[in-house]
Amino acid sequence: MPTGTRGSIHLFRLAGVDLYLHWSWFFVAFYEIQRRDGRYHSVVGSVLEYLALFLIVLMHEFGHAIACRSVGGQADKILLWPFGGVAYVNPPQRPGATLWSIAAGPLVNVALLPILYIAVKVSESSGWVETMPDAYTLVHWILYINVVLLAFNMLPVYPLDGGQILRSLLWFVMGPAWSLMVASVVGFVGIAGLLALAVKRQSLWTAAISVFLLINCWNGLQRARALLKLAKLPRRQGFACPSCRTAPLIGDFWQCGHCPQSFDTFATGGVCSNCGAQYPTATCIDCREEYPLSEWVVGAHAAMGVTSGSFSAK
Repeated sequence: MPTGTRGSIHLFRLAGVDLYLHWSWFFVAFYEIQRRDGRYHSVVGSVLEYLALFLIVLMHEFGHAIACRSVGGQADKILLWPFGGVAYVNPPQRPGATLWSIAAGPLVNVALLPILYIAVKVSESSGWVETMPDAYTLVHWILYINVVLLAFNMLPVYPLDGGQILRSLLWFVMGPAWSLMVASVVGFVGIAGLLALAVKRQSLWTAAISVFLLINCWNGLQRARALLKLAKLPRRQGFACPSCRTAPLIGDFWQCGHCPQSFDTFATGGVCSNCGAQYPTATCIDCREEYPLSEWVVGAHAAMGVTSGSFSAK
């Protein structure tokens, strides 16, 4: 997936979400509109069909963003580019929150199905095939586009929505590391099928999508391996990240911003052991969220009355 908005155009901001359009989208749009030549009596129909694709993808990505925010996550940016859309969402690192944030995108396509189906039936009963043939063709193709996008996104191929939904479901029983590992392996099988389809149909576009998915699936596998290594490290009892509920690591994993010294912020009470700089907050190594040290306290520590004052410099 693209990791930033470099080379993209900022279109507008809606509901606190900035929408960006990558410059390469225009070249693909031109190619796709030309490819639709002959489907309509006028190029206007081809343009409207591609704009409908643009709108469906945008609604899908907004579904991700709104759902992520509803569970306390961060989502403030959407990028549209040749391979579709990317909603930059950061839900709380819990399986339920992640599952809802991912599933909400395809659910938008599901919600569109009856609306588009009714539009198709209206076009048929109203005789548009004779009176407005371009409009008749357009509504049929918009329904088809929505169905294809839904079906493709639900393939169990990481990082497609289907692959991420599979990972979220497995997370409930296998944890974050092994769920990602299994989802990545299943994704490789799906990508092999897509590559075979690309060869059979001699489709460069399908091959390009397959290679893109392969790179991201490989990155998911590498991240899973890193998470597995992280899970084997010792954890400090009595503390837990307020977001992902994971106990912090024991060791010098936090680096001072005033000197190059690394230190264990939970062992020193948020004070650099070298220069004495104070850090009242701590970043979670697992989910990268930052919270005051006092909010990490759980269990017996909390019962004994540990407060933020306990973490001040000595």
